[in-house]
Amino acid sequence: MAKPPSSNGEPLMLTQSTPLQLDFVRQHFPSLAGDWVFFDNAGGSQILKPVVDRITEFLYESNVQLGASYAVSQLATERVAAGAKAMATFINAADPAEVILGPSTSALLRMLAQCFRPTLQPGDEIIVTNADHEANISPWTELERDGIVIKTWRVNPATFELELADLEALLMPSTRLVAVTHVSNVLGSINPVRAIADLVHAHEALLCVDGVAFAPHRRVDVQALDVDFYTFSLYKVYGPHQALLYGKKELLLALPGYNHYFIDDTAIPYKFQPGGSSYELSYSLTAISEYFEALAKHHETSADADPFDQAFDLIQAHEGELNQRLLSFLHSRPNVKIIGRDTADPTQRVSTLSFVVEGLSSDQIPPHLDAHNIGIRYGHFYALRLIEDLGLLPNQGVVRVSMVHYNTLEECDRLIEQLEGVL
Repeated sequence: MAKPPSSNGEPLMLTQSTPLQLDFVRQHFPSLAGDWVFFDNAGGSQILKPVVDRITEFLYESNVQLGASYAVSQLATERVAAGAKAMATFINAADPAEVILGPSTSALLRMLAQCFRPTLQPGDEIIVTNADHEANISPWTELERDGIVIKTWRVNPATFELELADLEALLMPSTRLVAVTHVSNVLGSINPVRAIADLVHAHEALLCVDGVAFAPHRRVDVQALDVDFYTFSLYKVYGPHQALLYGKKELLLALPGYNHYFIDDTAIPYKFQPGGSSYELSYSLTAISEYFEALAKHHETSADADPFDQAFDLIQAHEGELNQRLLSFLHSRPNVKIIGRDTADPTQRVSTLSFVVEGLSSDQIPPHLDAHNIGIRYGHFYALRLIEDLGLLPNQGVVRVSMVHYNTLEECDRLIEQLEGVL
């Protein structure tokens, strides 16, 4: 097995070589006991049973407003705080106050852009990519109406890569922020976020990273990455329909708030959470971090290493096998073109694989699998600008198979068996 990447995208030695025990994994996901094979995980993963249990526990035992003096309110307050603390530990934030919880990544990025706007002057520049989900593009491009200059860092259409040299050419003394994806939800390629952060910071700008397509697959360590802002959807990381936005504490303190006028500017994260975060969903997040810790413990990995690093080492190795199984089949079909890095190497990509088929529109393929209880998807996946720039919109975008660690090689074989009759 090749060396896995650390959270900054650089290779790192495996801390263990134990194969992922799928029976242990899958028992945590009741929905996997049915007949369906879920290969649309980039749109939303299956949920952990302990997450649902925590939601129920909160609603039945502590469903009251926070901050009162009576005992049930104190319990509710502690439980909501425990969720934020668990997520801070999960992403290695320095302080739970750096974790903002909200309804979706799209909503949190739009909130961030609106709070960021008063800090800008006409002529200031923001760089976006054409590879991001629209959630990390539109909130920034809409600032053009206030005189902010928007530049686009474009994927090389021949290699499907965001080239660092192209970013460096765009960076100017007037650049204030760069918005980039950690992994494109179409291409599946892992971008070198730490190298991007170093380059952006060398030009005295800030970095905002959309980690939605990365976080279900690899460890997020915001301090190692040295990102200024980082966001992802928790319903794609085996949790409830909620999202997380990390920001460095000094930056969050300096930004104007998004809450009521009487909320103090030092009250983070609350000044960015009008109405507060969902109480029961916030509490349920404690079960996500506990699951990954249990995963490491069950596989008897090193007691000295970080359990989240160990768990994601296991996940990465398994995903490499999933990648290899599916890509080997796709490579055997001369009419198939992989959109993204054409490699199974899990140091280079996650297990989100997109392709197009010569002579077939992408919308023709998933319906053939529906009758066999295999869920995949086609389209632009809210990365419309990328699909347009690659000339794939007339083909109805791409076919995407998005696998995560609870998927099995046997499920891959089921998919391949059905694709053989279509491709």
